Amino acid sequence: MQNFLSAAEYQDNPLSKLIDFLQSEESNETAGLLEKLRFVGYVLEIGFDTARVITSDPFKRAVGGIPRGSFLIMVPDTLSGMPPHFSLLRVKDVAATPLGSQVQQTYFELHKKSMPELDVWTQGELQWGAFNTSVLGMFYPDPNNTNKLAFSGDVNTVVSAHRYRVYAPTDELLKLIVNGIVRPEMQSQIGMLRLTECQLPFANAPKLNVPVNISVKDFMGFRTAMFGKTRLGKSNVVKLLADALIKTTAQSKNVGQLIFDINGEYANDNPQDGNLSLRSANETRCNVFSIIKRPTTPSQPLKLNFYEQPDSCLPIVASLLQDAGQNSQYIKSFAAVQLPNIQEISQLPIGNQKRAVRKIQMFWAILNKAGFQADEARLNKLPMRASGPNSPAFFNPGFRQELRTAAWGLAGVDPIPAAPSNLSTLRKELEVVIDFKQANPTSPLLQSTGSSGDLFDPDDNALLEFLKPKSGGGTVILRPFIAYHDPLASDVVVEIIRLLSMGQTVILDLGNANDQIRRYFSDLLSKAVFSHQESKFTSNTLNDCYIQLYFEEAHNLFPRDATDLTDVYSRFAKEGAKFHVGMVYSTQSPSTISQELLAQTENFFVGHLSSQDEAKSLARVQVAYEGLEQDILHSRTPGYMRMLTFSHRFVIPVQAFKYEALLTSSTSIA
Repeated sequence: MQNFLSAAEYQDNPLSKLIDFLQSEESNETAGLLEKLRFVGYVLEIGFDTARVITSDPFKRAVGGIPRGSFLIMVPDTLSGMPPHFSLLRVKDVAATPLGSQVQQTYFELHKKSMPELDVWTQGELQWGAFNTSVLGMFYPDPNNTNKLAFSGDVNTVVSAHRYRVYAPTDELLKLIVNGIVRPEMQSQIGMLRLTECQLPFANAPKLNVPVNISVKDFMGFRTAMFGKTRLGKSNVVKLLADALIKTTAQSKNVGQLIFDINGEYANDNPQDGNLSLRSANETRCNVFSIIKRPTTPSQPLKLNFYEQPDSCLPIVASLLQDAGQNSQYIKSFAAVQLPNIQEISQLPIGNQKRAVRKIQMFWAILNKAGFQADEARLNKLPMRASGPNSPAFFNPGFRQELRTAAWGLAGVDPIPAAPSNLSTLRKELEVVIDFKQANPTSPLLQSTGSSGDLFDPDDNALLEFLKPKSGGGTVILRPFIAYHDPLASDVVVEIIRLLSMGQTVILDLGNANDQIRRYFSDLLSKAVFSHQESKFTSNTLNDCYIQLYFEEAHNLFPRDATDLTDVYSRFAKEGAKFHVGMVYSTQSPSTISQELLAQTENFFVGHLSSQDEAKSLARVQVAYEGLEQDILHSRTPGYMRMLTFSHRFVIPVQAFKYEALLTSSTSIA
């Protein structure tokens, strides 16, 4: 072994630390410095996946304890003629020894005698024990580059158990284990290695001082899951990741980030606890868009265009009315109407196109009467036309001349006005027809010319009654929602895509929005991002440009029972990497998320889970978490995560830094 250890072939390989470690162990053992040894025991039984290790209390005390989940290294008793290498073990639980029954009998007899002072022989016998470990893989020099470290998720062979020695790694070896296989480019420290939630040192052992690094490259274009109960650090880790991407791309600016901030915590400072937001820490790289501007946060308006997206906006109006306690019958009937998508009118059967255009015109009239501003020139460019002569189009509902003559005649207007050409005249035309309809409900003029049915179907009647109700406030109750509207809102999408293409981080402050509004903007911008990146891919201009999306309450977007696998979120899960679209999604429970997405996810950060079913669900979808269920269930320290990234081949227990503390110093969240 000495000849091998003196060889210079691997002196530049990170595993030279193993050589130094074994030399130190041999020196301490020869000198009788047993308290300095890191040796913990021998292998009692070994397989390709598990190993049972026998140990003794003095060994445990010397290394500061061997907690569940801790890392151990297993080394052949001699490396003579072999490259430096070791197998990595993780402690699972206590194991029985061949003498277990005799030891228990001895304890029983001693307890019966009130535990008298033990003789040396008995004490020596009782302090031996064993524990089970998982074999995580092997560290060894890369055969193609002896200066490079390699890791495999298996071992090349196993030999007789007595040929191995097991050690507790030093901080230097733990750094190699935790960070040695992380991509070297774009690294950032995310926290410190933490093996247990309990921080009481065993046998006065010094606290671990092992940084945990990530490579930001592992998140660019990849899918990342954040699981754990509320208030235990998921959002904090998201801030760390987003901030690391901003910092590591300061020169290249090749990664844009879009954060759907449903609580306003990424966009806004919290002066009560001194927390600085992601935006404040990176003012030149962050842009905030908010529905309702906050006085202390610079932002651009994030609004809806109720005129141009009626099919999406009416459900939002309905939810706002429900939140406001507006539950009169005519209001509920209005809120239940389903409007068509303007862009899809031309795809409808010709007989349905007239009704579709008129429904939207009625909704426009309602908005106009409520005081919602509109850019009529923009509206005139929309595909708001039904097929056929004299069909409704733009602001003209296309009512037949006999109905118009009768309705305007009832209103005392002669001659009748020209066909409506703007929102004001459209609203007036509809109100006149409503008056005629109320005065002459059985008039044959209110029958459809194209069929034997009524001119107005139930949805039309609900819209018309809301426009001019017999009693009640009608459109005036919509006025509080004008704050959500902007007649130029669709331009916001263009601006956000432009900023993302420049490598900026865009934060959508949705803290004042309800679920419907959040879903609307999530759908709108997710589709825009996907389309933008897909277009770049097909035109071969994607290059090294990435966009990262951050979703909270992800179970609403990626439900477990999702059946539509063609929507934008399913496409993110399956095709996002190809188009350089990365995704960070957060939720409390792994079992509520689409199994397809989980199967495609490369990176995981897992905090406390309170349900055994949730922990088992996680282990089923990501085998690296098998055996860690109990630790995940029992630990509840904020920021204490079990991390698995694309670089890491096994789970790393990490105490994440508290994001705000990174602005001045690196401190843990707990």
